[in-house]
This record gives sequence, structure tokens and C-alpha cells, in this order.
Amino acid sequence: MTFNEYHARFDWDEIQQRIYSKTLSDVDRALSKKSPLDLEDFMALISEAALPRLEEMAQKSRALTLKRFGNTMQMYIPLYLSNECSNCCTYCGFSHLNKELERRTLSDLEILSEIKVIKETPFEHLLLVTGEDARTSGFEYLRHAVRLCKPYFKHLSIEVQPMGVEEYSVLASEGVSAVLVYQETYHRENYRKYHLAGKKSIFSYRMDTPDRICEAGIRKCGIGCLIGLEDWRTDSFFTALHLRYLEKKYWKTRFSISFPRLRPHAGLEDQKNIQTDRELIQLICAYRLFDPDVELSLSTRESPRFRDHAIRLGITSISAGSRTDPGGYSLSKTELPQFVINDDRTPEEVCKVVRENGYEVVWKDWDPSLDAL
Repeated sequence: MTFNEYHARFDWDEIQQRIYSKTLSDVDRALSKKSPLDLEDFMALISEAALPRLEEMAQKSRALTLKRFGNTMQMYIPLYLSNECSNCCTYCGFSHLNKELERRTLSDLEILSEIKVIKETPFEHLLLVTGEDARTSGFEYLRHAVRLCKPYFKHLSIEVQPMGVEEYSVLASEGVSAVLVYQETYHRENYRKYHLAGKKSIFSYRMDTPDRICEAGIRKCGIGCLIGLEDWRTDSFFTALHLRYLEKKYWKTRFSISFPRLRPHAGLEDQKNIQTDRELIQLICAYRLFDPDVELSLSTRESPRFRDHAIRLGITSISAGSRTDPGGYSLSKTELPQFVINDDRTPEEVCKVVRENGYEVVWKDWDPSLDAL
């Protein structure tokens, strides 16, 4: 059984009603239990009823994170290879519908130019990102890009179009150790409202992508929802459901959760399902209490003030110095970004804050050579 089949057993409206009916007693019951918690506990911790207990949640989340991950913070940086995309997504600056965007897919020389600039910093964990266009940045292009980047970095992750098990297996053999794929929203009926055309509009295919990633033997799989499309509490429940399903079925794989909130970009309509900073802290802490082992990542979508606070409460990896357009690090003229960066501090400035908070900066995730020992 795939997650798409499992997910079909759950009704969105019924889950939403259960979350919003949770009481303070339910929250206290969840907080009194030892981790890991169950899905009913997670519902309570992300409910409105939990907000008066946010300080207690934060303290417990910090303690659990320190116990499991120690005083460390992993650093990564994204490299956008292409903004060409065949999907028509209403929330993304790379959408095929965005006529303001000048499209670019980096050549070999341009990729190497980007690498040269990035290697002036200590980063060893590189996240390769593309739009979803099989003609310009499909499997063979990505495989070649991985081969170009691999000699320069200890850890390569990808956030690209969903692929098949065989393709993921090949990329794993080329040195890709993590794949990130976000469902955007788990609302089956409304999913099509945001994905008007392109392969991404096929809800079930995208839903089962983490299954294929894990079946291919990729070391780590990252999941999440795009906060701001639908009710964030209900979408986050289904992300937790997805996580628990994957952990039980693919116990050898590591997992991470990201918290992308909608950011301004060209063509974005008004955001209706706004999540406050306080509520995002609540969600981060709820995930940590629900699953002490899951890695929690926070990008430069968030403000410096928020990130400086969140790293003490459960986050285990952050990006810094990010550019979200192809050629953004080295080219004098860059294109419109996928979204507007909120934390534009340099890696050095971010690392200074991390260290001031008592954390050791970790530039690489793991050493692939150790797998042979």
C-alpha cells in the first residue's frame, strides 16, 4: 500500500474538525506523555487550545533537540540550476504562467562559476534546485549537474521534479544522498486549484514520490507542505501522518520536515491562510515533541529575528546566503527569483549568531566514505 492509498482513508473535513475541537485538557495530556507521541497528541499540540502552553512546548522541544542532536546546527546552501517549468502553479514564481520571467537553465560553465563563488564559503552541503521541465532540466541534465558538483561538496541534496525509482537509484549511485519533495497541500480536492496544468497537477503521482525515493535507497527524504495554501493545521496533520507512515515502512531512511511559508513573488495572489510567527513556533515545537528524531529545517524565507529565535527551539538545519534564481551567485544580471528572500545576511553573519546561541556550526551532514567501513 502506498501513501496515496493510505491517505484516501482520511477525510480532510473530519480531521479539521477534530483538530479544532481539542481542549486544553487534551494539550496537557499530550505534554504529560513521553515522546514519541501519537497523532491524537499531535492534533492537540497544533490546535488553538495549545497556544497558552507554548512556553512549555518550547522548553520541552529545546530539551529534546539538544538530547538527540546536541549543540549543533547543520548549514546548507541552495544552487538553482534552472527556472524553466512546465507546471502552472498559482503560488510559484517559476510557474509556466509567469510571463514576466526570463527563463534560464545553467550551462556547465555557469554551474562551475556558481560553484566557484559558493566555495569561497565553508559550505559542504549543496542543495540543487530546478523547476520541473523534463525537456531542459530532466534526469540526464540533473545527472550531469550532479557529476559536475560532486567533486566540490561532501553532501548533495536535490529538490527537483518527481522521478521514478530507477532514476532515483542512479542518482544515489552518482552521490545524491537526500531528496526533498513537498506535497504543497494534502487537500485532495483543492490541490487542482493550485496546480492548473503540467505533471505536478497529478495529485497521486506526487503523493507517492517519497515512496519511490525510499524504495530507491536514498539516504534521506524531506517532506512538507506549503504553509499558506490551505488551513495550516490540517495540512500539517497530514504531513505528520505521512512522516509516521514513511518511518514505519522505510525504517532505514532518515527524514526531514521543512516549513516553507508563502513568500512574495511576481504574480502571487493575496495569501488567505496566513500563519503567524507564533503559530509557526508552535508547529516546530509540535513536530519535535511528536518525533524527536526527525530533522527540522528552516530556510531564508523567514526573517533574521524569527530564525535567530527558532534555532533554539527545535530546528536542526538552516540555509544562509541563499539565492533563488539561476546564476544568482555569480552572474552580473540575474532573473526574477522563485520567491523573495527574507533573511539576506551573509553566511558569516548567520554563523556568528548560531555560535552566540551556543551551537557548533556543522558544514556537512555526513561523510559518504564512511558507508564503506
